[in-house]
Amino acid sequence: MPRVLIIDDDPDLRNVCAVGLTALGHEVWSAGTGASGLAEAAIRTPDVVVLDLGLPDLDGLEVCRRIRSWSSVPVVVLSADGTEDRKVDALDGGADDYITKPFGMRELNARLNVALRHSIASGRGADGSAELTVGPLTLDVARYQATYDGEPLDLAPKEFEFLAFLAQNAGKVCTRRMILENVWGPGYGKEVQYLKVYAYRIRRKLRDETGRFLQSDPAVGYRLVPPGD
Repeated sequence: MPRVLIIDDDPDLRNVCAVGLTALGHEVWSAGTGASGLAEAAIRTPDVVVLDLGLPDLDGLEVCRRIRSWSSVPVVVLSADGTEDRKVDALDGGADDYITKPFGMRELNARLNVALRHSIASGRGADGSAELTVGPLTLDVARYQATYDGEPLDLAPKEFEFLAFLAQNAGKVCTRRMILENVWGPGYGKEVQYLKVYAYRIRRKLRDETGRFLQSDPAVGYRLVPPGD
């Protein structure tokens, strides 16, 4: 039975989708805010996420981007905004599909089934952990909390996201362009000075001024190297 998480601030829509999708053979959970949706996605590990862009606390694109930082679960976006730019932003931000409101239950079910088939065919799914650990560093990507050597680590949001992206690819060099586009978003790619500033700040907080843990390759980018590697 496919597990569906619906993140939408409209309780009537959540109820209608829950009833309709349950009748069509899905197991359904729901959340009314971006923050609660992220927590549910981390705890429940759904097979597919239905995400509204117009949430009261976080922009839906930001929610999608945060989910993408730890999971490849399919994300089907719902929005009353059917403009091309909004669709492109959502798809570039990691969404798998985009449905414009109002929509029919049969259409939603069909889109979910397509996303699930693509996920199975590509070996994707909600198999990512909500925690990333590299050596002494642990990142709770759902709650944006970090510890280092067992002690709380105070990170700004972009510092956290910078480290989270490197932690996903621990031991591998991530190019400057990859980091900028995944952390700062599409349209970035040349602002290499951002990375120098953030790497400096992070190293100070990690007491890694020599760059043994957060290493840089001046010609390419950055990587996290666990102690002993």
